[in-house]
Amino acid sequence: MDPPRRLRNAGRKRYPARACLEGVLYLLYTGLRYVDLPRELGFPSGETCRRRLHEWIERGVWPQALSVLVSELDQKGRLDWSRVVVDASIVDAKKGAIWSGRARSTAAFRPASTTLP
Repeated sequence: MDPPRRLRNAGRKRYPARACLEGVLYLLYTGLRYVDLPRELGFPSGETCRRRLHEWIERGVWPQALSVLVSELDQKGRLDWSRVVVDASIVDAKKGAIWSGRARSTAAFRPASTTLP
């Protein structure tokens, strides 16, 4: 559900939510960047889709829609849970640490500084 339009200086009409959702899903499926979203296929611009996705995330619509989608697909047996991947970049640090410190280099030796003589 879109927020109500302003009565005064309403500006351009918003793209339908369905078109933005289709654009976001197309990007997720293909792995394209927002700027590469093909307008020829009838999608809004990538920036419009990105902005709308962030609106949905802030309003709590996106997580709710994903949970409904996953539960419906799971009930119908359309999900293959053996192919689930957890992205470790979103997992909190162990033992409650907020910052784990600077990562150590795995190189055999340190390269010479390019800024100091």
